[in-house]
Amino acid sequence: MLIKDSKILVTGGAGFIGSNLIDELLKQGNFVRCLDNFATGKKENIEPFLSHENFEFIEGDIRDLEACKIATEGIEYVLHQAALGSVPRSINDPITSNEVNISGFLNMLVASRDANVKRFVYAASSSTYGDHPDLPKVEDNIGKPLSPYAVTKYVNELYAKVFADTYGLETIGLRYFNVFGRKQDPYGAYAAVIPKFVSALMRKEAPVINGDGTHSRDFTYIDNVIHANQVAALSTHPDAINTVYNVAFGENTSLNQLFDTLVEELSVFDSDIKNIKPVYGPERAGDVKHSLASIDKAATLLGYNPKFSFKEGIKDSVRWYWENLVVNS
Repeated sequence: MLIKDSKILVTGGAGFIGSNLIDELLKQGNFVRCLDNFATGKKENIEPFLSHENFEFIEGDIRDLEACKIATEGIEYVLHQAALGSVPRSINDPITSNEVNISGFLNMLVASRDANVKRFVYAASSSTYGDHPDLPKVEDNIGKPLSPYAVTKYVNELYAKVFADTYGLETIGLRYFNVFGRKQDPYGAYAAVIPKFVSALMRKEAPVINGDGTHSRDFTYIDNVIHANQVAALSTHPDAINTVYNVAFGENTSLNQLFDTLVEELSVFDSDIKNIKPVYGPERAGDVKHSLASIDKAATLLGYNPKFSFKEGIKDSVRWYWENLVVNS
C-alpha cells in the first residue's frame, strides 16, 4: 500500500526519519511539503529534493501556529515527525521538550483540523510504556512514564484522541521502537546508540555501553517505519483510525548482541575492527530495561508487514555509513 498522487506534509522533514519518508514519497509521484526549523534536522538531508518540482520547503517552527497553518494549507495527509527526541535531552531540559513536543503538537493538530486534512499520522513513542513490566508491549497496557520525554509523547496521544472525538480529525499514532538506518546522525550529545557505536568503531574506538549490556531493544529499520506511515495514512479498516500502533519488527536485541553484530558487519570493510571490545559505563537515568513490541494490532488493522529484520537493517545501515560517513577523529 503506497501513497501516490497526493499532497503530503512531512514535519521534521530534514530529520532522519522525515527525510527518508520524503525520499520515498517523491519517488511515488506525490507533492511533498516539508516543515523544519533545523533544530535537529540537517539541510543536507533535504538538499537532493530542493530541485524537485514536487517538493516545497518551509523553514519554520511547529511552536509557531501561523507557520503550521501555512504548512498545512491544501494538504491531504500530515505525517508529523517533528519533535525533540531523546530521554536524556528531556531530563536535561524538560521545558523545551514540553514546548516542542506538546505545544508544537497541539499547533499542528489545530492547523490540520482547520485545513481539513484527510488524516493526521504522528510519531508516537515506545517510551509511553514506561514502567509497565510485561513483554511484549501491547498498545492498551501502559505504565507510568519514566522521563519528561515519555510524558510529552503520551500527552500527544491524549490530544490526538480528543481532536478525533471533538472535531472529527482522523488521527493515527505510531509508537516507534528504536528506529535506525541511513542518515541517522552519529554525532551530538543525544545521538542514538547504533550510529554512535558505528562511528566509534569506524574510528577504531571502543563504544561505551550504558549498563552491563543486557538492556534490550526492539530495533526497527527505517524502511519498516516508512511502510508503517503509508499504511497508516491509507488504511480503510473501520477500526483503524483514532488509535495508536506499535511500529517495530517484533524481536528484541541486547546491547551486547548489537555490539557483536556491528563488529561483525564492519569487519567486512576493515578487519581490525573485530579486535575492538566495548567499555561498560553506568546505566542512564530514565532508561527502560527491556523493550519488545507486539505488532499484531498494526498487522490486523493497518496491514503492517515489516520486511526488514534487525540483522538485514544493520547490514544495509553499516554499508551506508561506510560509504557516506566522514568520521570525526
